[in-house]
Amino acid sequence: MSEILILYYSRYGSVANLARRIADGVEEVDGMSARLRTVPALRSVADASPGQPVPNEGPPYATIDDLKSCSGLICGSPTRFGNMAAPMKAFWDSTGGAWMSGALAGKPGAVFTSTSSLHGGHESTLLSMITPLMHHGMLIVGIPFTEPALARTDSGGAPYGAGHIARKQDDTALSDDEKTLARALGRRVADIAKKLG
Repeated sequence: MSEILILYYSRYGSVANLARRIADGVEEVDGMSARLRTVPALRSVADASPGQPVPNEGPPYATIDDLKSCSGLICGSPTRFGNMAAPMKAFWDSTGGAWMSGALAGKPGAVFTSTSSLHGGHESTLLSMITPLMHHGMLIVGIPFTEPALARTDSGGAPYGAGHIARKQDDTALSDDEKTLARALGRRVADIAKKLG
């Protein structure tokens, strides 16, 4: 089985919900599986002590080996002032060795996000997450308008990637269109990775 790495940071649960739907889409493609990984939160004292591979709950923390072994990558973060959250940025800032070795070059990559408001910067966040993927030489995959849910959604999702509009912190339930677009993104990346494989 070839694996698609679904790498995300989730503060309140919306991004984690999207990650699970994206994983469902990945696993709809024969011979492909999803590997969920997260990154530690940043605090004045780091939540993850050195060498701690598993957080208290949820998927394990991502490692550089996860980048090297994946056939494709889908990266997710909540929106922070129109940009990816600091924990995800800190992870990408630590990947210089993988960049130098070309670990992700030529692999398909995609992005997803959650924001609290319709005009909360979700599209600029998606674009900010595309930048490190491009520097790593990834082939950027979006959601085309051949996906009917993209044209009709009044919630999350854009040509740049999957999304959720939370409206408030505890609103982690995805709309039907958000679920559909997340699954479509996972399926699309997995299908492209399989063809490139």
